[in-house]
Amino acid sequence: MSRRDFLEDFVGTSLWSLVPAKHRFRYRKDSNAGMKESHRLALTMGGVIDRSLDDTDGLQSSDYGSYQIFEKGDLAFKLIDLQNIKTSRVGLVPRRGIMSPAYIRLTPASDDVYPEFFYWYFYAAYIGNIFNGLGGGIRQNLSQTELLEFPVPDIPIADQVAIARFLDRETGLIDGLIEKKARFIALLKEKILTFSDACVTGRDDSQLTVKDVDIPWAPRIPKHWTVRKGKHLFEEMARPVAPDDEIITAFRDGQVCLRSKRRTEGYTFAEKEVGYQKILKGDLVIHTMDAFAGAIGVSEDDGKATGEYAVCKPRSDEAVPEYYAYLLRCMARRNYIYVLCPSVRERAPRFRFVRFAPVKLPVPPREEQLEIVDRIERATARMKNLIAQTERSIDLLREKRAALITAAVTGKIDVRRAA
Repeated sequence: MSRRDFLEDFVGTSLWSLVPAKHRFRYRKDSNAGMKESHRLALTMGGVIDRSLDDTDGLQSSDYGSYQIFEKGDLAFKLIDLQNIKTSRVGLVPRRGIMSPAYIRLTPASDDVYPEFFYWYFYAAYIGNIFNGLGGGIRQNLSQTELLEFPVPDIPIADQVAIARFLDRETGLIDGLIEKKARFIALLKEKILTFSDACVTGRDDSQLTVKDVDIPWAPRIPKHWTVRKGKHLFEEMARPVAPDDEIITAFRDGQVCLRSKRRTEGYTFAEKEVGYQKILKGDLVIHTMDAFAGAIGVSEDDGKATGEYAVCKPRSDEAVPEYYAYLLRCMARRNYIYVLCPSVRERAPRFRFVRFAPVKLPVPPREEQLEIVDRIERATARMKNLIAQTERSIDLLREKRAALITAAVTGKIDVRRAA
């Protein structure tokens, strides 16, 4: 689709006459040379927020004199690398401050411009992926000159104000509902984890007699359980891969499956699959770099994976892989994997098999391991179904929010009667 097609796909739906953005805004770039302003702002996916000068998250410059000054009511745009929507964004500046010199700053050209309305208008273009089809160059950047040619509605300021206030109110209600649903999901997930941890450590049955054992993160276990080292329960496999093997991924929620089951985009692919290994359905798989975050589980499929995965097979019927997947994720949540793999940088520790091998683990009787896994999965199935239903309702609310914004800024709904 050409740039013109992308643009007409958005502005062609407007019921108002249009003018180039340069009729309503001016491009400005005021340097912060000499540190004239020290209040730092950041243009995030959630809008423009305050950010400390000491915040070093991400790729940050320490030369704030090279930043540019923004004023309250300006519009800020990051329109770089547009083939990746997650890098582009638009925001309304809430107060004077400094931001990256790479951002585009548009300032109202007259008192007939209500910035809040035009923020919603440009935001509708952003969430509709309109900018991502426009930019030029290898990385598809959009320049300030091109942005100033972007068509905007030619409507009275009274209508601008009415639309902006309508959207502030209506999106606020939707956002509040989404937040409540997100908290509900978080509570359900925490309840699942708490129940799972109690089961795998034998704490779910208060009637059981317990004993003290030499396991730092689980010092008391049921009396009839034993203790074994990881290397006595599992062995690490190193199988050759076949040409048609698909990629297996271990996710942080504990699912290990063909990558295509969860996502088909957003991945990088290795030119040479050096060190890849075969995974069979039923293997216990540990993502050595992400184990601390729970990327441990039993594979649902046959496939292949990077050498950064520890692929483990039980040495005997003594160990049920599903039980130990739950148990190891319990260890991760209690930060014990961090203790075993000290490192000065996050994600630098590797929970390789050599680290796992000497770890002492509780060993319930095999039939009890199977019963624990069944109890966890049956008890949490309803909660997981509720989570899935709530996530779908959030997706629908977000779709409604996006449609409402686009309809309002293109004149599809008359908000003056609703304001």
